[in-house]
Amino acid sequence: MKQVQFTMSRWMQDSGPESEIAISTRVRAARNMKGFTFPCLAADHETEAVISKVSSVAAGIKEFSHFNYWPIDTLTELEKNALVEKHLISPLLASESKHGALLLRSDEALSIMINEEDHLRIQAILPGLQLEEAWSEASCYDDLLENELDFAFDDHCGYLTACPTNIGTGLRASVMLHLPALIMTRQINRLLGALSQVGLAVRGLYGEGTEIIGNLVQVSNQVTLGHSEEEIISNLFGIIRQVIEQEQSARQMLLDKQRAGLADKAWRALGLLKNAQLISSQEAIQLLSDLRLGYDLGLIKGINHQLLNELLVLIRPACLQLLAGRELSESERDIERPVQIKKALERHDDLD
Repeated sequence: MKQVQFTMSRWMQDSGPESEIAISTRVRAARNMKGFTFPCLAADHETEAVISKVSSVAAGIKEFSHFNYWPIDTLTELEKNALVEKHLISPLLASESKHGALLLRSDEALSIMINEEDHLRIQAILPGLQLEEAWSEASCYDDLLENELDFAFDDHCGYLTACPTNIGTGLRASVMLHLPALIMTRQINRLLGALSQVGLAVRGLYGEGTEIIGNLVQVSNQVTLGHSEEEIISNLFGIIRQVIEQEQSARQMLLDKQRAGLADKAWRALGLLKNAQLISSQEAIQLLSDLRLGYDLGLIKGINHQLLNELLVLIRPACLQLLAGRELSESERDIERPVQIKKALERHDDLD
């Protein structure tokens, strides 16, 4: 069976719309199969039957010919954590799923988690602000599977899910945003309160239960019942556009008042990333935030969003160890991190 390796996901490689603020868009649909117990209550033979059924159906659909298939219990802890760090699977599937599995398209833009909280979590992740496009990707594979599988559906409630908050469309859409200016100008708390009032959730880099670090936030819908998929996507898109406009205004204000300071911070970040001998994960994320802001404001040249996205992922503990080819202690990771950062920067050697 093919091993999990550190490869560039599509959302890391490309620069999508509004990529100076919107790093990536993720859309996922929760689905369950009629006649099967939800994974959290299912016996082993039931979860095994779900995997057998889904994998058999996928094998017969030509669009799945470019997918890799991994039973979760065949992966090492390192491989599972690396998939989490790349946003391809959830921490729940990695750590707690009973007889879970993953179908992952070769470009890593489309992943299907089997026996996570629900029988299926069909997920698309694209660069920049691409909510409609991401939903189109996920919906395509949702339709392919629904043609062959009998999904649990109620005419009144919609798709039935393990968690009541997902009933209806089963749709969760989120956008990863880089909001340093709103945080630096202390406008972020007011914004977070406003987003909460309109039914949106704001989380950190790795979703529910994670803190905001590196000025990165995920904004997602919370309501899945009573609105169509198109309405959910349209509503979230409109609000994200407003957040982007607020961040752009805050950046311009900072640029007008603190240009030299912002440039100094960006160049200092680059200097540390190129020359430091020890860098922790949290420090690296903050340095990359400072560098990204400097680049997006035109204060520093010679880099691009592909490099910044790659660095954002390779500095994480599991991905770092995959690149190193061995398991590392925390102190060893702090030594290895600048080594891998320098290798990535050398591939963009026009940084002077």
